Amino acid sequence: MSKVEEFEELRSLLFAIAYRVLGSVTEAEDAVQETWLRWEATTTRPASVKSFLSAVVTRISIDVLRSARVRREEYPGTWFPEPLVTDPYEDPARSAELADSVSMAALVLLERLSPLERAAFVLHEVFGYSFAEIATTLERNEATCRQLAARARAHMSAGRPRFEADRRVAEELASRFFDALREGDVASVRDLLAADVQMVADGGGKAPLWGSGVFVGENLVKLLTAVAPGFLAVGLTVESHDVNGQPGAIFRDREGLVLATWALEVLDGSIQMIRVVLNPDKLGHLGPVTDAWAVVAEARRAQRRP
Repeated sequence: MSKVEEFEELRSLLFAIAYRVLGSVTEAEDAVQETWLRWEATTTRPASVKSFLSAVVTRISIDVLRSARVRREEYPGTWFPEPLVTDPYEDPARSAELADSVSMAALVLLERLSPLERAAFVLHEVFGYSFAEIATTLERNEATCRQLAARARAHMSAGRPRFEADRRVAEELASRFFDALREGDVASVRDLLAADVQMVADGGGKAPLWGSGVFVGENLVKLLTAVAPGFLAVGLTVESHDVNGQPGAIFRDREGLVLATWALEVLDGSIQMIRVVLNPDKLGHLGPVTDAWAVVAEARRAQRRP
C-alpha cells in the first residue's frame, strides 16, 4: 500500500481527533493537511502508521489550540464550536463515545480543559488509545497522562448534560418543532419546549443578535413566535439536519445561502436547549454564507408591513 493510500485510509480518523481537540472544522482540516505533509516527508517507516499519524495530528492540534486560546478568551459573546453536520469517522464499537464527544455541549466543556487534558481525554475516552500510546504522543510519562485523563473525565462528568436516550424520539420531536416554526403554530412551539428551555447564540460580534443572544423559557417562546413570520415572509428555509450529532437544522436565505445552524438538545420529551451559530466565520465550510444583517433587516421590515 502506498503512503497516499495509507493516509487516505486514516484521514477520517485524523479529522475526527483534530476536530474534537480543536472544535473547528477548518482548523481540523488544516491539521490533517499538515499531518499529510509531515507523513510525506518521513523517510523512516513507523511500527504503526495509525499510531504515528494519530500522534502527529494530535501534536499539531495541541499547538494550534494553544495559539487559539487567547483569541477564544477574548471572543465576543458566547463561543460555540464550528458546527459539524457530518462526522466522517465511524466505529460501531465506539459509536456512543463518538456521538457524545462531538455534541456542542461536550465541546463547550472540552474548551475549558487545558490542551493536554483535552488531548488525553479525546484519545483515551473517545478513541480508546492506551496510556502508553498517549504518553508517546504527549511526550509525558504514563502516570502523568492518566492524571490528565482523570482530571478531564471528572470535569466532563460533572458538567455533561443528559440527552434523549431514544434517538428516534429526539428526531421526531425536532421535526415537529421545525414544522411548527414553519407554520407559525405558536401552541405547538410552546408544547415542544421545556419550561426552562434556553436558546443561546454565537454571533462572534459579526452577526445580529436579539438582546444578549440568550433567551429562557416564555421569553424564548415569545421571541420565536414573534420573529418566525418575518423570516418566513422573506423566504428563509429550514433544512433539517444533524448538527454535531444532535437533531438540528441549517437555515438558508431564499438564494440557498447559509444563515445559521441550530442544534437541539432533547430530554424527557421536550427541547431543553437550542444552540445557534450565526458567526459567518464558522459557517463557510457549509457553503456560501449570506449577509445576516441584510436578512434580519428585511425580516423586520416584513414584520412591520400590515
